[in-house]
Amino acid sequence: MHHTQRTRRPAGGPGRALLPLLRLLPTPTGTPFTFVYVLVLVATSLFAEHADPHTVTALLRDSSTDMAHLARTPLLVLVGSALWIAGGLLSVSAAGFLLVLTALERRIGALHTGAVFLTGHVLATLATEIPVGVAVAAGHLPDSSLHRLDYGISFGLMTGVGALAGLLPPLLRWPLLGAVATALVQALLALGDPLTDWGHPLSLAIGVACWPLVRRWAAARTGRTSRAATAPAPLAGSEPSVPVGASPSTGEPGSPADASAPAS
Repeated sequence: MHHTQRTRRPAGGPGRALLPLLRLLPTPTGTPFTFVYVLVLVATSLFAEHADPHTVTALLRDSSTDMAHLARTPLLVLVGSALWIAGGLLSVSAAGFLLVLTALERRIGALHTGAVFLTGHVLATLATEIPVGVAVAAGHLPDSSLHRLDYGISFGLMTGVGALAGLLPPLLRWPLLGAVATALVQALLALGDPLTDWGHPLSLAIGVACWPLVRRWAAARTGRTSRAATAPAPLAGSEPSVPVGASPSTGEPGSPADASAPAS
């Protein structure tokens, strides 16, 4: 008689195999900052694609972080410019934002991820635009240089890439930084948009400068998770312990009379 042995399928089936892939995407509870931000970017990108072109152009110009707008309404344009994706939803920036910010937020949390992103966005913008204003004031550039269309998430994204690299193993960290730096240098040599192209390596450097902070945040977050996972839970039906010599009903130390009273 021949016996056939059945192969046992792994528990969970295909759904279990998809779990690592799903962790690459933002969720409302696991990565709330990235999740909400992605929804905003999807909405503005769809609006930019389907709305009246004149209205879209006017909104983009009002959101531009050129020196003229920064001098008048700095907070408005610094926030407004980060609500649009240059190139739309199918651009490399959109895919990079989705993957990089999700991975970073899973390691350091929502508030810290937002702080890293906004720091890079604001500092790189000011570092590239203020010299333009100085050059115009000194007569080295024409007044038209104060008015340019400058918006998007790329500065914050590059800062996120630099910060995330500091949390990766060396075998992933250095190839990632090398590939991104090579692409940024090639863009600089092409002289397509000098201000933006200089802002990208500066943003990446800001992210690298955040390594001590993001590593501290990641370690603290991992420590909290470990303590929560290993904390002993009270057993169902267990009663609190009563100190020796204490009254079982009150938990207070009993009187000498109680201690000497004969057992009934």
